[in-house]
Amino acid sequence: MIRKISVGSDYKTAMHYIVGQKVMQDQFIIHNIENAGDGFKVWIENSAKEVMAWKFFNYTMPVSIEYNIEF
Repeated sequence: MIRKISVGSDYKTAMHYIVGQKVMQDQFIIHNIENAGDGFKVWIENSAKEVMAWKFFNYTMPVSIEYNIEF
């Protein structure tokens, strides 16, 4: 399970998206980040618990992935 995706060639200045993070003026939270086969999809959830696709990054974009590791 992906916990965080960082998009950009320089990690320090990349855009970071984390599951559970509030986005779009705190109206939504990031619900899930998934490997979609041809890239990565970021799904968001509103206050009514409706989940929708928000962003897509294809494999030509430089990304760093952080996985959710539970011990």
